[in-house]
Amino acid sequence: MNRRNAILGLIVIGAAPIITKAQPSEIIWRIGYLGDGFSATRASESLDPFREGLVKLGYISGRNISLEVRWTEGKGERRAELASELVRSNCNVIVTHGVLAARAVMQATTTIPIVVAVSADFLDSGLVKSLARPGGNLTGMTDQVVDLAAKEVQLFKETLPRMQRLALMWDRESPTAARGAEESQAAARILGLRVLPLLISNSEDIERAFDSATKQRADAVIVMHSPLTVGLSGKIAQLAIRKRLPLMSAPTQFAEAGALVSYGTDLTSYFRRAATFVDKILKGAKPSDLPIEQPTKFELVVNMKTANTLGIKIPGTVMLRADRVIE
Repeated sequence: MNRRNAILGLIVIGAAPIITKAQPSEIIWRIGYLGDGFSATRASESLDPFREGLVKLGYISGRNISLEVRWTEGKGERRAELASELVRSNCNVIVTHGVLAARAVMQATTTIPIVVAVSADFLDSGLVKSLARPGGNLTGMTDQVVDLAAKEVQLFKETLPRMQRLALMWDRESPTAARGAEESQAAARILGLRVLPLLISNSEDIERAFDSATKQRADAVIVMHSPLTVGLSGKIAQLAIRKRLPLMSAPTQFAEAGALVSYGTDLTSYFRRAATFVDKILKGAKPSDLPIEQPTKFELVVNMKTANTLGIKIPGTVMLRADRVIE
């Protein structure tokens, strides 16, 4: 009996390698990522949270996914070229953010699923047919910053009751930033504010824009959210403090960078959530059937450190409504 068991044991051990080799290998999905902006300033709040979201869902680089990452590095003219590169890489899904980058990917492919981690607008920009049923090969999330533009002006006026001249800074290339600026100007006129437009196209324009705001005796600055301005949020916030100009913008990242106040959403949450869209698509869902998700919460963040630096007393009504205060 012992001899028989020993022989059976040897047979099982000898067969083990054959059984292991017969197991199917895990599929390696190829995921493209087109970052519109500077990798040095945007990766930590976009690509890194996206990777974290993938890991939580069991997607590990080198094991079952391969990430193809491209950055425009502030050169908008490269969007189309980089989108085409990702398409030629035979990606199973391509993730990006913002209207302009999304359009570039849409023009490069009508078949590869596209996930837009965050965009200010989907309908008016023509990215989708409807929020409930996007149609086509694209889906994603919106932060609705254009819809918040008028509210921003109202909150800023409440924060700075003596404000009379409001400078508006926006990326002249961004259609959603331009629409946000129009909404802001309309709201400013209702409040009796004089608006000073500050159009920018690149990093070099930022300092010139602040010099212009100072010469025109602006009381404060609102920055329209776009990939360019978010990528330069640190530079913009620090220049505003140096010029002693109170600053406001929608994403919470601006207040964290030094802006006096922000009213909007946390961008990192969108990129982390984008991994869920990718997961659904890799498991068979069609982008056309995945509704565009809208934010359910907007945060009012007050940076008291900046307020103290600029000698500004934040009204109690604003402090009571603040969701977060940065000391």
